[in-house]
Amino acid sequence: MKTILLRLAGPLQSWGTSSRFENRSTDRYPSKSAVVGMLAASFGYRRDDMRTAKFDLLDFAVRVDQPGELLSDYHVAQRFKPNGTVDQVYVTNRYYLQDAVFVIALGSDDEEWMAEIENALKHPYFQPFLGRRSNPLNADFFLGTENKDVITSLEELPWQAAAWYRRRYRDKVVLPIYADAHLLADSPRQMVRDRVISFSQRERLHGYRAVGRKDIELRPVGDAGDHDAFGAF
Repeated sequence: MKTILLRLAGPLQSWGTSSRFENRSTDRYPSKSAVVGMLAASFGYRRDDMRTAKFDLLDFAVRVDQPGELLSDYHVAQRFKPNGTVDQVYVTNRYYLQDAVFVIALGSDDEEWMAEIENALKHPYFQPFLGRRSNPLNADFFLGTENKDVITSLEELPWQAAAWYRRRYRDKVVLPIYADAHLLADSPRQMVRDRVISFSQRERLHGYRAVGRKDIELRPVGDAGDHDAFGAF
C-alpha cells in the first residue's frame, strides 16, 4: 500500500456538497469529490472525461488538524437582458472556512498509478483550487508519501496545525479522521452524497458513499515559535 499525504491550508477554503442556487455552503472538512476534482485538474481531464471515475477507487481519509472558522460572504450578483440592461439584482450567500488546516490521505496498492498521481500533483495541467477558483492552493501542500495504509499514515503523522493554534494545546490534542467507511470497520457510518458520477456542467451528478469517523490523540511536538501574522497556513 502506498499513501500520498496532502496538507490543505489556504487562507480560505470551501467544500460544499449541498450548495443550491444562491446559497453556497461549505462542509467542515474537504469532500472526496472535491479532492477527486483536484486530481482530475492536475491530470488535465476535462469535465466530461469519464476517467475521473477511477479516482473513486482510491482509499480516502481526511484529518482535521485545525478546524477553522466559518466565514459568510455577502455577495450581490446581476442578471442581464439580451439588450444589455439589468434584468435582476439578487443576493447570494457564500460560505468559507478561514484558517483551516486539513491533511488528506490517498492510498492504493497500485504503486505505478500512485506515482502518476504524485507526478500530476507536482506538475498540474490545470490549476487546482481549494473548493473554489477564488481559493488558491497553498504552495507546500504536498507532504510526501508513505508505504502504509491511509489510516496508519494519518495516525503517525505529526500535527500540522499553525504554530499560533498549537500553542492552545499544551499536553494533547484530539483530532478527528473521516474516512471511507470500509477503512474503519468498527466506526458508525454516515451516508454522504460525495461520490463523483459526472463533473459535466450539463449534468453534474454525485452518488452516495459511506463515511466513518475515528478520533486520535496526538501530543504537540516542538517549539511553536513566535507569532507570525502570515502563519495561519
